[in-house]
Amino acid sequence: MADDSLNHHKRDPIKSSVGNVAAQRRRQNAVTVGKERRESLVRAKRLCRVGTSADGEVSSDSDMMVDEEQSILEMQTSSAVEELKSAVAYQGKGAMQKRVNALRELRRLLSRFEFPPIETALKAGAIPVLVQCLAFGSPDEQLLEAAWCLTNIAAGKQEETKALLPALPLLIAHLGEKSSSPVAEQCAWALGNVAGEGEEFRNVLLSQGALPPLARMMLPNKGSTVRTAAWALSNLIKGPDPKPATELIKVDGLLDAILRHLKRADEELTTEVAWVVVYLSALSNVATSLLVKSGVLQLLVERLATSNSLQLLIPEAAWVLSNIAAGSVEHKQLIHSSEALALLLHLLSTSPFDIKKEVAYVLGNLCVSPTKGEGKPKLIQEHLVSLVGRGCLSGFIDLVRSADIEAARLGLQFMELVLRGMPNDEGTKLVEREDGIDAMERFQFHENEDLRNMANGLVDKYFGEDYGLDE
Repeated sequence: MADDSLNHHKRDPIKSSVGNVAAQRRRQNAVTVGKERRESLVRAKRLCRVGTSADGEVSSDSDMMVDEEQSILEMQTSSAVEELKSAVAYQGKGAMQKRVNALRELRRLLSRFEFPPIETALKAGAIPVLVQCLAFGSPDEQLLEAAWCLTNIAAGKQEETKALLPALPLLIAHLGEKSSSPVAEQCAWALGNVAGEGEEFRNVLLSQGALPPLARMMLPNKGSTVRTAAWALSNLIKGPDPKPATELIKVDGLLDAILRHLKRADEELTTEVAWVVVYLSALSNVATSLLVKSGVLQLLVERLATSNSLQLLIPEAAWVLSNIAAGSVEHKQLIHSSEALALLLHLLSTSPFDIKKEVAYVLGNLCVSPTKGEGKPKLIQEHLVSLVGRGCLSGFIDLVRSADIEAARLGLQFMELVLRGMPNDEGTKLVEREDGIDAMERFQFHENEDLRNMANGLVDKYFGEDYGLDE
């Protein structure tokens, strides 16, 4: 992929900053570039180098041709497409095997290199003949190989993905119950790659009815199929329009399936399902309410408490909790009164920085009620007093001291809540006791104007305009 397209595919840590308009920020952030490790291109688009589910896996060749000259590779690819055209036109004895062999050779060329010869295949006319190979009534082996070729073409550049538009109706049609599990899964993979290209492509897929059959693929307990379907769905609903997320959560059996999969020991599967929950809770108030009522909160707390997959599952769980905490006062109260609170406070003081920052969003969002406009957020004083009393302030001041601008802003926002909201001017004493003044003063001449103004403004307002000048 070209460098200028990388940012287009990165997933974002979906959460709303304390004090901003929660719903608006959640939806904006659902399609904004993030900087976490998993928000790389591979999250949005995936090259298929091996088969799909175990019962239909097609092994990949082991002799990697990494030293092949580009010109030879392009010639081989053009020849493979021509051979496929010839095989599709052939009607004699052994026609089916001839087509499968030709498809397998093209798939091999599109699967075995870091930068597959997609452009060459397209120029040679691969798409129309691959669409022919997806015709209903074709053998599963043929369908699987054709869908595999299309999957890897869809993993290419935007204009290469766009070439797949004529194939989308058939790829969607093969998601149905009449298709074998390996074929349906490979088609879902291809569609997930298309959805990962951006909003324009997601809208095309949604208009052609891709969401319901992908959702139904989440219902069984087939691990590989569920993982692929969940990944494709998270690409399909990731915003900014909340309608697909609302439509998804209303699919019969989907919510129960999400809960069932979140309980499973397979962390890779659970992580993909958690990504779906991340986008549901980020984009749709309807989905968030249904998720909260379903008991997903308790499941996420259990995952936070027991998972060893710090860099995979815990961020997703924390983002979902942050999205819920950014919602209604009722949702905030539910988290505040749950077993999650003690765990979140523990993670704030003990977890790695990335996790600590996500947890801080949850705790901060619990202390403010939804507001309209850009003014100061309304406090939920009961929650603020409770959290500060349980020792969370030092964790937020640690964020202020960090080099991460986003985390520092979050820490300053929480300090503002403490200084403004704690009763009997207790906030100033608490901040001073935790060396919060020193943490804010590091921004006195900071290059970031917003942070500089925020920190200096707090020091001037709550500790006197002349504070520190004599020194």
